[in-house]
Amino acid sequence: MKIEKTAFEGLLKIFPDLHRDKRGTFCEVWHAARYEDLWPELTFVQDNLSVSKKGTLRGLHFQKKHPQGKLITVVQGEIYDVAVDLRKESETFGRWFATTLSDRDFSQLYIPEGFAHGFLTLSDVARVWYRCTDFYYPEDEAAIVYNDTNLAIDWPDVGPLTVSEKDQLAQTFFAWRQSENF
Repeated sequence: MKIEKTAFEGLLKIFPDLHRDKRGTFCEVWHAARYEDLWPELTFVQDNLSVSKKGTLRGLHFQKKHPQGKLITVVQGEIYDVAVDLRKESETFGRWFATTLSDRDFSQLYIPEGFAHGFLTLSDVARVWYRCTDFYYPEDEAAIVYNDTNLAIDWPDVGPLTVSEKDQLAQTFFAWRQSENF
């Protein structure tokens, strides 16, 4: 597999080795021994599968007291995946990273703890599988609104968006900072 570092500490894009022939494509999307070299202390405790229609925007989600590292893989379709650095001590605090993930190359994005995460479905349907380093705690869930003008995330234009009411009413990055007493 090939690993691309980003300007964000710990945020990695991973390209698994693909094996293609007349039957189709095969790749290992998870191999504990290989990934242990990247993250010797990391344990994934929960796997999630999200199925979304084109134009669905999910996020920007995070957990306050139980932050989750996430390994994102698109097993069908294509998404525009975004991570916002919420780590106060980070040089990239308040900045966002975005990349396209698809089933064409099964590239993965590892988002370490301390990031808000969201994605926009670009294809007719996208199935997104992600592994998490901590369990989901509904009472600990938080979100930053996807269209926060201070973050100015450059979401692709796919036509009308489908966004949950909860995500539409999420707080701004500035409001989150204020609530965290920076």
